[in-house]
Amino acid sequence: MKRTTRLLLKSFLGPFVITFLVALFFLDMQFLWVYADELIGKGLAVHVVLELLLYASARLVNLALPLAILMSSIMTLGSLAEHHELTALKSSGMRLGRIMRPLVVAMCFVAGGALLFANHAWPVANLKFRTLLYSVTRKKPTLNLENGVFYNGIEGYAIRAGEVVNETGALDNVLIHHHGGGRDGAGLVIKAKRGTMRTSPAGRFLVLDLEEGASHEERLEPGVRQRDRTYPHLRTQFDAQRIRIDLSSLDFSKADEALFKRAYEMMSLGQLAGAIDSLEAERTQLAASLRAFGHRSMNKPVHNAGPVFPLDTSAVHADWLARLGPSADRRVHDAARDMLRNAIQTARNQADDRRSKRALSDRHAIEWHRKLFLSSACILLFLIGAPLGAIIRKGGLGLPTVLAILLFVLYYIITIMGERMVRSGALSPAWGMWMGTMIMLPAAFLLNLRAAREFSWRPFSRSRSAG
Repeated sequence: MKRTTRLLLKSFLGPFVITFLVALFFLDMQFLWVYADELIGKGLAVHVVLELLLYASARLVNLALPLAILMSSIMTLGSLAEHHELTALKSSGMRLGRIMRPLVVAMCFVAGGALLFANHAWPVANLKFRTLLYSVTRKKPTLNLENGVFYNGIEGYAIRAGEVVNETGALDNVLIHHHGGGRDGAGLVIKAKRGTMRTSPAGRFLVLDLEEGASHEERLEPGVRQRDRTYPHLRTQFDAQRIRIDLSSLDFSKADEALFKRAYEMMSLGQLAGAIDSLEAERTQLAASLRAFGHRSMNKPVHNAGPVFPLDTSAVHADWLARLGPSADRRVHDAARDMLRNAIQTARNQADDRRSKRALSDRHAIEWHRKLFLSSACILLFLIGAPLGAIIRKGGLGLPTVLAILLFVLYYIITIMGERMVRSGALSPAWGMWMGTMIMLPAAFLLNLRAAREFSWRPFSRSRSAG
């Protein structure tokens, strides 16, 4: 490997790895900020949170990787130009395209790896993430009583204590509502002046030792009419009572991955293509069924409404309605109106079904193009960032970072707009998903042309002015 190639790769790989990890870290922090309410206070194990962050990081690669490539390319070429290393390479007879060739080859490998990642690892990460996030959101908060506040985390129970001493588990002015606690499914209310709270050694049960209280249990009256009910209840007073409450509803359990496995985000390119073909075949079949239904409806005779008369203009007599009596005339009109309403409703249902198939097909197509879009974005943003760095001749984390973020935000906004237009049906998936690339591609071409010209002209202009 030549020294120039080693210099360029060494200068690029360091900033690339650092910016990729930093971008991924900030995106993970944003994820934690969004889902903080779903994670805090549920007593999740550390490995569950780390596993969720791992899958979230894999899903965020499509944002972190292009941003890291754009930033590192601007920083690398800007630093080389700032320290006159590009000028030294030019003086040895190398053009800008020849200097960037090792980095372009490296970007091709990165783009290929991004495509493999999007096709194989990304669906698995999406499946694991959706399953784990669904399980976390379903988990109820851990047992944490607050003074004067009802705790509803335990299934079937609402517990409130006027004062809670967390160190000793002592409770004052305890009130417990057990929904469906009676033998017939009625409610049970327990009130006690004081008590203590602890969990069983295995953590399966919550044990409450209550003192000086009373319980009120309502009894249902199955099979008794509302006006005949007497609303029986049982009231009991006690000096001491022990209650064991099952805490299995607070345990963390992972949902079945089969619930999300057929979603389009969890499919590879081949699976997405097969699903799109199936949906388009169903849409074609629905269109043929709608045409056949329209043909049958237009030629369907009216029965049981007087004379049998086909809806064919060639067979219509001018005075056929005049020969009908008022009753038969009304039956004919009512039957025709009902037939027309049924035909319109059936056509609307089939058209709505076809539109829903189209929307689902577009969602699959969006995901199919997104996997290719990731690899193409790596090359495109490098072709924008590298000449831009050579033009501005600034390295480091100052101006290059600002420019990279602005360009990436612009590119991301255009891409999101295209995706939204596809979802709304305004654009086809191919045009919508590649709209940002088509807009930014001329900018990449102009920047490379400008950088090549400046890189070729500046040394000569300096030498002439020095002479």
